[in-house]
Amino acid sequence: MKKLLVLALLGLVLCASPALAQKTYINGIDPNYPPFAYIDEKTGQPAGFDVDSMNWIAKKLNITIEHKPMAWDGIIPSLLAKQIDMICSGMSITDKRRKQVDFSDPYWQVSRVFLVPANSSLTPKDILSKPIKLGVQRGTSEAEAIRTEKKEKGYPFEIRAYDSCPLAVEDLLNGRIEAALMDSLPANDAISKGRAVKIAGTHGVPDDFGVAVRKGDTDLIKLINEGYKLLKADPYWKELQNKYLSK
Repeated sequence: MKKLLVLALLGLVLCASPALAQKTYINGIDPNYPPFAYIDEKTGQPAGFDVDSMNWIAKKLNITIEHKPMAWDGIIPSLLAKQIDMICSGMSITDKRRKQVDFSDPYWQVSRVFLVPANSSLTPKDILSKPIKLGVQRGTSEAEAIRTEKKEKGYPFEIRAYDSCPLAVEDLLNGRIEAALMDSLPANDAISKGRAVKIAGTHGVPDDFGVAVRKGDTDLIKLINEGYKLLKADPYWKELQNKYLSK
């Protein structure tokens, strides 16, 4: 009887302790995808719109979120291998990805754009119809879409793949490629940092961003959706937009 009483009391202590009861989730991020996710140069810590959003949600729901930087083209395999629990890092919701993972409700929408050097006269039509070199980030929805489009329509451009958007921008400035296809916000981030580039125009349809989790992880999806519902109703949601997305 005493043993049972001790075990019961221990169970109450564990449940009553926020530190012990608190759940920890690992969020995989692309560390080179500003302004959604990146490593802050001053602190060396993950930062960005998605990182701050998840940190706010974690605090509100009394859970712990750890952000784990990793290569984007291996991030879904890492999720499936249970090395991480979610991907909140500007991931577009696509039919192909839905076959592998489940998504939260969309929380943001972004357009795809062609980025070119500031002194370039290339138009979107030129980029698609000329034998130029076009940069894309590996593992992205825009990379997959433009490869499919090139094959179907016989476009003459050559695709160059990069590990991140900033690396594509560097080669754009060095003359190794003539244009790059990426989401509008990383493009605007490069422009806001004084890079000698400009947006030549948009391409395709806008992407919806969502948080990816493993198939069947319905409890986590519910938690994430509830978190974003609370965040969007709070003034902090607007503060995040002003901080990261209004450049």
